[in-house]
Amino acid sequence: MNTYLLLKTLHIISSVLLVGTGFGSAFYLYFTHRSNNLAAIATVTRLVVIADWCFTTPAVIIQPLSGIAMMYLAGWQLDTPWIMLSITLYLLAGACWLPVVWLQIQMKGMAEAAYQQGASLSARYWQYARYWEYLGYPAFIAMVIVFYLMVNKPQLWA
Repeated sequence: MNTYLLLKTLHIISSVLLVGTGFGSAFYLYFTHRSNNLAAIATVTRLVVIADWCFTTPAVIIQPLSGIAMMYLAGWQLDTPWIMLSITLYLLAGACWLPVVWLQIQMKGMAEAAYQQGASLSARYWQYARYWEYLGYPAFIAMVIVFYLMVNKPQLWA
């Protein structure tokens, strides 16, 4: 296998981990929140934080490194419109993801404390949960568009 194909394989696998872990975490936490089961919420928030550290964070690092390397090997220029738009949308998703990581860690701590104390989740927890959810929508949409751009490489503007 040549270097480009090896990088492409790594890029695809890391993109699947990035988007798949994000979507899976969002799915499980979204529906766990609607259950109002404190034990489940404490468990799922803990697992969402672990998943972000184990899968999302490495993928966030691998994506631009492998993408830039492939761009160089394929002879694409950084100012190619679909590449510029992809990078912009990736940065938008990242700008949403960074506060989400902080929110998840805070929510995990609040959920674990409430569970251990036999208390209800605070209004602050639910406020953070709403922010967490609202930040997920633009990040997910941005990444879907990035997938489209990467696969189709459309001519956007001259």
